[in-house]
Amino acid sequence: MQFSDDLEFSDRERKEVYDYVERHGRVDYHRARQALGMEEAPFGHYVASLKRHGFVERSGDELRVAFESEEPERFDEELSFRIRQAGEDDLEPLVAAIREALADGTYIVAENLADVIDREHVLLRHNDVQTRVVFLATVADQVAGWVHLDAPEVAKLDHTAEMTVGVVPEHRGHGVGSRLLERGVRWADEHGYQKVYNSVPATNDSAIDWLEARGWEVEAVRENHYRIDGELVDEVMMAHYT
Repeated sequence: MQFSDDLEFSDRERKEVYDYVERHGRVDYHRARQALGMEEAPFGHYVASLKRHGFVERSGDELRVAFESEEPERFDEELSFRIRQAGEDDLEPLVAAIREALADGTYIVAENLADVIDREHVLLRHNDVQTRVVFLATVADQVAGWVHLDAPEVAKLDHTAEMTVGVVPEHRGHGVGSRLLERGVRWADEHGYQKVYNSVPATNDSAIDWLEARGWEVEAVRENHYRIDGELVDEVMMAHYT
């Protein structure tokens, strides 16, 4: 299943099974059946149907949403790295990389992303109200950076997607962030999003300058939106049109 696929199910029970798996990221087959209060035979039938239509996949007794993964992109520039789509197994390394990259506390939205996926213990989302996709840059199979897009499945907002992007300090200055930004914008364009936005505190001059140098524009400023170290700080909302 691709993130652009419509979530249409032939009956309520199949949707209940999908929603349960999607909400938990990956689940034990038998625990899911028990939690949903379904008998073995019908539950197995619903899972088989969802597998056949590409909505879920099963490995042993583990169920997870079946997102179609893209081939990694390889870059041999100042640094050799790959960019690939993240999967649920990447959740903990990603959270660790975000927290390492943002130890200075100047990128609030991305910090919140780490907190949300750590609390939910679900990395990828594709449901009736939200789509969340992440691409990772890896160096020697270690997470060096990320780009994340979060898009509401609401008619009046379904042309927009929120983005965060970051690189761990060790691998900055080698083009990793630029390539991740390009990958995120390309994904948004390929999936019909017309605007991508990225919000940072006004004190984060380096992030604002970096985005402006890559064609992003300041769309709005929300005064006193953040409180950082006891001081009120404006939020700068950057936008890029695909």
